[in-house]
Amino acid sequence: MKFIDTIKNIWKIEELKNRILVTLGLLLVYRFGAQIVLPGVDASELANLGTQAQDGILGLLNAFTGGAFANASVFALGIMPYISASIVVQLMGIAIPYLQKLQKEGESGRKKINQITRWLTIAITLVQGPGYIYNLFATLPAEAFVIPNQTVFVVSSVIIISTGCVFAMWLGEKITDKGIGNGISLLIMVGIIATLPQSFVQNFSSRVSGDGGGMIMVLIELVIWFVIILASVLLVMAVRQIPVQYARRTASGGYEKNVFGSRQYIPLKLNASGVMPIIFAQAIMFVPAAVAGLSNSETSQGIAAAFSDIFGLWYNVLFALLIIVFTYFYTAITVPTNKMADDLKRSGGFIPGIRPGSETSEYLDRIMSQITLPGSIFLALIAIFPAIAVKLLNVQQGWALFFGGTSLLIMVGVAIDTMQQVNSYLLNRHYDGLMKTGKNRKAVA
Repeated sequence: MKFIDTIKNIWKIEELKNRILVTLGLLLVYRFGAQIVLPGVDASELANLGTQAQDGILGLLNAFTGGAFANASVFALGIMPYISASIVVQLMGIAIPYLQKLQKEGESGRKKINQITRWLTIAITLVQGPGYIYNLFATLPAEAFVIPNQTVFVVSSVIIISTGCVFAMWLGEKITDKGIGNGISLLIMVGIIATLPQSFVQNFSSRVSGDGGGMIMVLIELVIWFVIILASVLLVMAVRQIPVQYARRTASGGYEKNVFGSRQYIPLKLNASGVMPIIFAQAIMFVPAAVAGLSNSETSQGIAAAFSDIFGLWYNVLFALLIIVFTYFYTAITVPTNKMADDLKRSGGFIPGIRPGSETSEYLDRIMSQITLPGSIFLALIAIFPAIAVKLLNVQQGWALFFGGTSLLIMVGVAIDTMQQVNSYLLNRHYDGLMKTGKNRKAVA
């Protein structure tokens, strides 16, 4: 079989084999740490915390941490503070000249930015850590806490949780350097996948027992799930190819009429912003419920209740609109059409029928706007599909999180990125890759 032959070829490449083993080993360490309960907490008294983390926004956070949030683990915050810090630093890079300067300094600048991100991660954990600990006090019974001195427990637990987050960040960076794939993304993906079997089993049990619809509904759900996965793959990989040709320069600085060389293409992604718009939108969606919760009025309490239900109508309407807005915003940041046009002009390239320079930049910007609209709408639909699955198909909320949204897009995006890296190793060693059919190529002596 082609797949078995590909696995054998992977095992023949010593460097690739070692990188995969290192990746699996470090991921195993991360999953092991997610099961270690904070010192001073009785693991047998965590039932209330597990119930709290089943639904809503906390259920989503628990899925991202692979159940560490509900386990009161040393990795309870997972890698999310690092993600938040990375987003903040990236946004600050737009407005702060010092960060803009670092971005232009190549490898040395990147190291300094990474160091800033690490320090900001620690600062965020020192803010979120106490919030998590006091949530434990509010959720768990008094007998769950073995250490009688509350101050000692809070201080020690915040230090441990912050250290756990930093250690998880270190694991992610080591996977990127010594393993295969993007380490931080792999940690999030593994955490998400860890909660998938339990969510499916719970949904399966509810379907086959009583009047849940039986095996027919389970099969329908699986078909819909695979269709959503295929749609997510399409969203991640779809591109529009812009043709580019190259011409010789004349002495006056213009271009000759005769074009030489083969035609090349600029790939513009349908969804150039990835899952970042969803992450931004979800961060904003915490605000309405938090602000409304400060007031005891009936209207405020109604708003807080509406925006605390991640499967509710108004939550998802606003969520979808924010995703569309942030998709345009993040695409404008990450796709520098001016730089692309300048690089083309300097290399003697041009888009047929478009003058080099500002006209090329305007043309690329117009194309990006055109393809970003359907991309953003498609992204928003996938993001809110868990709510559709809950309301229309009566899917259990834990299992519904895998019917779209950030969870599914992260799994699909990281899986494709990792396969592409493995594929490049295979092709460089003259083997067919994971994403190509055919027989093994003969190595050229």
